[in-house]
Amino acid sequence: MSATPPQTLTELKEAITEVHLSLSKRLRQIAQYLLDNPDKIAFGTVAVIAEDSGVHPSTLVRFANAFGYSGFTEMQRLFQQQLIQESPSYSERIKSASETLETEGDSPWALMNQFAVANTCAIEQLPKEVPQQALESAVQLLAASDAVHIVGVRRAFTVASYFAYLLRHVGRRAFLIDGVGGMYSEQSSAIGNNDALIAISFHPYGEETQEVVQAAVNQGVPTIVITDSPLCPLAATASVCFTVKEAELHGFRSLTSSLVLAQSLSIALASSLELNKSRSD
Repeated sequence: MSATPPQTLTELKEAITEVHLSLSKRLRQIAQYLLDNPDKIAFGTVAVIAEDSGVHPSTLVRFANAFGYSGFTEMQRLFQQQLIQESPSYSERIKSASETLETEGDSPWALMNQFAVANTCAIEQLPKEVPQQALESAVQLLAASDAVHIVGVRRAFTVASYFAYLLRHVGRRAFLIDGVGGMYSEQSSAIGNNDALIAISFHPYGEETQEVVQAAVNQGVPTIVITDSPLCPLAATASVCFTVKEAELHGFRSLTSSLVLAQSLSIALASSLELNKSRSD
């Protein structure tokens, strides 16, 4: 697949995202695990990683070979180098937060403290995950649109509804596609050619959201996607895609970082619109 292997973890992630849909089912399974668990890839053995990701050890080697590496160990070094550069790493700080409960007990206050620390770590990580150019491009798309439509189901619905609330409060025409009565198709048909669509989707990526996004893409409407993985099925067709890493403790994933991103985009849009207005006066 690749004669020259990626030299950095960023390059590897970009290469994986580019060819993800052409990979076999097993290799796609490894790709998802690899991007979701960089710390485990960095320091785990082939046997442990294979068992944890649900594949045969030889499949890990085949995955590395597919991207031009002589073996899994060569590819693994990219993950090790990345984590060494982070001081302390995000994953280490989350682990530390998890261990807090063991020393403080399981009182409501201890749980609150643990979630607060984990979310603080996630928010501090957010500026490292979101490129400045992506933010500027998203704001430009929203500023150029006649109206903004927002969709997100299940857990993502919270972010979608808050996004609609924010955009309306900064003077933007915003419509929440909530699928009331199962009318996702009917609501998405109201998206105009000069509008924009914001889609929030987290694993396992709701089919309703995918259908709304596909309808918008077919119409040539720009889409802004907020998700938890570059391998999200919506990422490939997005005009702008934000990959956000949320805090996860006790099987519950937070929405804090996604909400902060929604605030940032909405306020940045308001500033952009105000600046354009003052220039035209």
